[in-house]
Amino acid sequence: MRAHEIPEGILPVQRGLYYGGAWHAPLSGEYADTINPAYDEPITQAPVAGAADVDAAVRAAHAAFPAWASTPPARRGEYLRRAAAVLREHALPLAQLDSLNNGNPVSILLHDAGFAADGLEYFAGLAAEIKGETIPMGDGHLNYTLREPMGVIGRIVAYNHPLMFAALRIAAPLAAGNTVVVKAPDQAPLSVIRLAELIGHLFPPGVVNFLCGGRECGEAMSRHPLVRKITLIGGVPTGKAVMETAARDLKPVLLELGGKNALIAYPDADLDKLVEGIIGGMNFTWSGQSCGSTSRVFLHESIHDQVLDAVAKLLPQRHKPGIPTDPATTMGALVSRAQLQKVEGFVASALEEGARLVCGGKRPADPALAKGFFYEPTVFADVQPHMRVAREEVFGPIMSVFKWRDEDALFEQVNGVDYGLTGSIWTRDLNTAHRAARRMVTGYVWINNTSQHFLGAPFGGVKQSGIGREECFAELLEFTYTKNVNVKLA
Repeated sequence: MRAHEIPEGILPVQRGLYYGGAWHAPLSGEYADTINPAYDEPITQAPVAGAADVDAAVRAAHAAFPAWASTPPARRGEYLRRAAAVLREHALPLAQLDSLNNGNPVSILLHDAGFAADGLEYFAGLAAEIKGETIPMGDGHLNYTLREPMGVIGRIVAYNHPLMFAALRIAAPLAAGNTVVVKAPDQAPLSVIRLAELIGHLFPPGVVNFLCGGRECGEAMSRHPLVRKITLIGGVPTGKAVMETAARDLKPVLLELGGKNALIAYPDADLDKLVEGIIGGMNFTWSGQSCGSTSRVFLHESIHDQVLDAVAKLLPQRHKPGIPTDPATTMGALVSRAQLQKVEGFVASALEEGARLVCGGKRPADPALAKGFFYEPTVFADVQPHMRVAREEVFGPIMSVFKWRDEDALFEQVNGVDYGLTGSIWTRDLNTAHRAARRMVTGYVWINNTSQHFLGAPFGGVKQSGIGREECFAELLEFTYTKNVNVKLA
């Protein structure tokens, strides 16, 4: 969708930063082009927040905190439900805007506003469930605990689902009584600006605040003394940088980072469903740009050749790169030229190290896609654990297939990476499924399924895949601290 093809009312009217209940131009006066990855063309310009803008936004959030924290939980829930209703009303144009700006197919992005609205409503219902305990101390003392909100929460969100992450990730801290400053992804900020237009005014001034910017903006949020907790959805290097900066003030963090996730197929798996699960688990729809993608597929030697052949035949039919804003498209573009070059580098590395290319491995030949950041769905076989493509997160449409025989050696390979976000196990045997789930060192496991998220089920990783859990009651508690009160009775 080129500039002249953008439907009326899709783009945000504002071109500023939203904080303190009002729109502000960046104090530096800096704006930057934001790109349509399908054509490598500018869509419009977005504001670039610097440290001074972050300071102004955080101070606005800090000023709004006492009144918001004192607002009854049921009332805070009402605000969240209003925001959810607005998201549902604008789901299609928000999906079109994200598709235009980040390259994911509009057909799949249609679900993002709905899932975010579900999350707002979920945490709205939990707002009154933040409860303390009474602790027996014997005669003469009453001891109880309180769950208190922390203050200003900084949330840095990723480009693969900008609208969904920005809307969903304000829910838990707001329900708990905190105020929030959200940083949009610099690659795809437009839907977050539009979100501010749609829901910012629904909340008291300063309660929700939205910034756009790059590294300086994120660093300033991480080190600001009035930000009481900083969170990130992003890559491991960025997560380490955020954590290092936050550590200077002993600021707690919540990090949802990368994954090099394994799908394990046992000999007794339902092969037809397994093939579907392998393709679906890689999230080719958004070009593999998902931290939960099962990019390492371990096939038992007895089914390896048959399943690999079926995947190679079905994958090009199921996912063919196309213009993201076309509702018929099932696979979009990578978000940027840098991401495309990264994918090409991984393909070259895999071939050089001896992996066998099964399908894909190049940019599509369609002339209509020539200027965009498109790449074919790619599968490598004969992958060995030492290879770069087997160890590092690509965040692109590359799947690595391994052949296994011995279960102990299998799990040594599965758990032998620095990541531990998700995993998928395929078997019809209940004992095998539960045994494998225990042995897999990850924060989330699917059995005979992939990729689905369920509100109420904790999502998060171990090792370098992150710290903390989201999309569940534990996320609500992430934004509180425990205060003990001891009363000596007369």
